[in-house]
Amino acid sequence: MNVQNPGLRAPTQFFIGGKWVAPKGDKTLEVISPVTEQKVMEYPEASTADVDDAVAAARDAFDNGPWPRMSPKERAGYLRKVADNIEARLDEIASSWTGQMGAPISLTKILAPQNVTLFRYYADLIDSNSYSFTDERERADGGRVVVAKEPVGVCAAITPWNAPMVLLTYKIAAGLAAGCTFVAKPSPETPLEAYILAECIEAAGLPAGVFNLVPAAREVGDYLVRHTDVDKVAFTGSTAAGKHIAAVCSERLARVSLELGGKSAAILLDDADFEAALPSLMVYTMPITGQVCFSLTRILVPESRAKEFTDLFVGAVKGIKVGDPADPATQMGPLAMGRQKERVEGYIRAGLEEGAKIATGGGTPEGMEKGFYFEPTVFTDVTPEMTIAREEIFGPVVSIITYKDDEDAIAKANATDYGLNGAIYSTDSERAYQMARRVKSGGLTINGNIIDPTMPFGGVKQSGYGREGGIEGLDNYLEGKTIHFA
Repeated sequence: MNVQNPGLRAPTQFFIGGKWVAPKGDKTLEVISPVTEQKVMEYPEASTADVDDAVAAARDAFDNGPWPRMSPKERAGYLRKVADNIEARLDEIASSWTGQMGAPISLTKILAPQNVTLFRYYADLIDSNSYSFTDERERADGGRVVVAKEPVGVCAAITPWNAPMVLLTYKIAAGLAAGCTFVAKPSPETPLEAYILAECIEAAGLPAGVFNLVPAAREVGDYLVRHTDVDKVAFTGSTAAGKHIAAVCSERLARVSLELGGKSAAILLDDADFEAALPSLMVYTMPITGQVCFSLTRILVPESRAKEFTDLFVGAVKGIKVGDPADPATQMGPLAMGRQKERVEGYIRAGLEEGAKIATGGGTPEGMEKGFYFEPTVFTDVTPEMTIAREEIFGPVVSIITYKDDEDAIAKANATDYGLNGAIYSTDSERAYQMARRVKSGGLTINGNIIDPTMPFGGVKQSGYGREGGIEGLDNYLEGKTIHFA
């Protein structure tokens, strides 16, 4: 795996206006290996002048170029070419993801094809009879009305480091299908997949300026958010950063969609089959070392069966193989960076100070002092008011919380500022469904945890607003126009 140069043609340049161009500034950014703690890549940081050029290119492509005016069938053809190009580079995408932030290669190889799925899904959607950009209606007086869906305009896509390409693709695939143009700013810790996507888009022959790439740190990202020629900002990241972006966009009434943090609960009802639930819980409580917004970090179990579940779950967690993420046998790699490990260690201390108990984990695995490794950790004796039960840890830490009855379970599931994901396990699917309707969350799964890119995903409360994926993800990049015929 060559993290420093995974086959990129122009890793020292930016993609602006359909060309690879030299940076206007001289600042650089670094990628640090979470395994060795050493620098594995240095690349240029975009300046505000580079951002101005990228936004101008996207603005011109939207206002004067062919992309928004193409038929949906024409745009779909380009999206399918992008999908084919991505598919040819899936191994490269998976290894870049692993090398930059430590997600196990066994997992990134499974997840990387979602990028192909998203582009093909939106191509098929806009090239089908099931979706229309215009709706003919009749007024109350019998007159003719056309309600048209038109692209929002120039969009800024700002993405985090934990799932670098798929969280970018959610935005780009849907927005391009709608007819928007883009300026992409990936996380400074994980730029490689955005470069790969730019090359795939270039090779597909999209018109100049439709997609532009300017890797930069957060300060330059803020400049992009404030840019008056950006019509919409699509952001995935922390709730704190999302609040700032929402405030900035509100000042100029720019459109914004936010997919933010989570503190999701898995509720095991008293009739649940714990053995059957265990495989999905093992996958979705600590995916990518717990650095995923939709992780099921709180497990609610009935008091009467708490010991039964705790023994089963803790035993399984102890068996997780932590190691080099490039090893196909590894189930959990390191945390992505040193500051993440310090953050997790702080929450471990807070949990113990507030009275929770560690059933397993809680520190650095033996013999893994080099690298940002951390043991998969399970807390018991956790109550809803504790810090570890309320705040997003973004690490391999799960809290087991007991409840008395269904009403208590719902109350405890909702006892958080977040509302992104959730799961309910029961042998009675109708009972579980009725419970799911009462949990304040953007999505839930009954007897599992399914995140499907062809279905809408997003949060409520402090987890943000707007949806990505599915038809709703396309509508996220469209605005209605009502045309009356007198």
